[in-house]
Formats: sequence, C-alpha cells, structure tokens
Amino acid sequence: MSQILVINPNSSVSVTRSMEDCLAPVRAASRHDVMCTELAKSPPGIETDAHVQEVIPHLIEKIRGSDADAFVVACFSDPGIDTVRKATTRPVIGIAEAAYLAALGLGRRFGIVSLGPSSIARHLRYLKHLNLDQRLAGDRSIDMTVVQLMATDAAEQVARIGRALRDEDGADVIILGCAGLGGYRPQIEALLGLPVVDPVQAGAALACTTVDLNYTRTLA
Repeated sequence: MSQILVINPNSSVSVTRSMEDCLAPVRAASRHDVMCTELAKSPPGIETDAHVQEVIPHLIEKIRGSDADAFVVACFSDPGIDTVRKATTRPVIGIAEAAYLAALGLGRRFGIVSLGPSSIARHLRYLKHLNLDQRLAGDRSIDMTVVQLMATDAAEQVARIGRALRDEDGADVIILGCAGLGGYRPQIEALLGLPVVDPVQAGAALACTTVDLNYTRTLA
C-alpha cells in the first residue's frame, strides 16, 4: 500500500475535514492510504495572488519532510505547481489541473463555480498556461471567502451559479472551483442534471492512478 498525501495549503482545519469527507469514495475504490493535512503556517484561505506566493515554500517544506509516495496540492489555484514539482521526483498533482482533465472527458465545455471574484482572473491565466481556455464556458463567483464558506450553507449560491453556467454560458460540465466546495457535489449534480467535478476527488483519483501505473520522473 502506498501513501498519498493530500495537502490543503491553507491553515483551515474545517476545509481539511471537508476534504476528508469528500474523499470517502476515492478511499473505498483505492488500495492506497489517502491522508489529508493542512499547513499551519499558511493563511486560513488562499484568495489572492499574494496568498498563492506565500504558501509555496510551505508546500515544498511539507513535501520534503514527508515519506508519502505522491502528493496532491488541494487548492484550486494549484499554487506554485511547477516549482513544487521541481522539489521532488515523486508525483505532485494539482487539483485544478486534475479537475480540468476530468471535465474534458465528460463534456465539451466546462463552467467553474469560483469562491471569490479575485480567483476568476487567476483561473483564466492558468487555463491559458495549460492551453485549455478554449474549453471554458464561464467562470462565476459565489462571492465568499474561505472562512465564510466554512461557516455557512452555500448550497443556494452554488446552485444559482451552476444554473447560470449551464443556462447562460452553455457549460455541460460543472467544476467546483474550491477545495471546500466538494460537499455540494451530489446535491448540485442532481439539481443540474450535469456531471459535477469535485477537484479534490479528481486530484486524489489521479494520484492513485499515477501510483498504480508507476509513472515516475528521475529529475526533480
């Protein structure tokens, strides 16, 4: 059995617990030990470009100090993913990239339910970096912080944005654009009648496949 460490790059224990709950079906389908942790040195939410830069050294420190066989960076900004991958020869999966890859196999155009307005431009920059922006139907925000999200029931806001992405933007797949949104997947999927991708599930599942097939890099 291999160990896969899913790292919540912020310091929110409630986000980590939410991720743990959402990963139950991945654990049930895998022979690997899928563990979650947060980074105590980081801010409670990663909501700005400054936050993204702040957590990169914390991620590298965590990975270098871990014996896990693969890692999942569980923030939808995939903070410093190229830099973090250079710090180890072990697989490092970003949940945003994993979610986009999952969505590509489920429909033609995906829509993103983002947490705050400031994330939308960051997501688009990353999609252009990945050459995937032509598959984006739309990216709309529920206008919350991480702290607000974990303190309330956001189902109504997520559903409203999901309907707009489907009906106004033409999305045929919905991506929940925050690690703390995964708990809404079953409800939103039933409501919209579309596939809904939880990026934490997508990232952990890709990490399991990567370990199962022994994909490796010899150079960090």
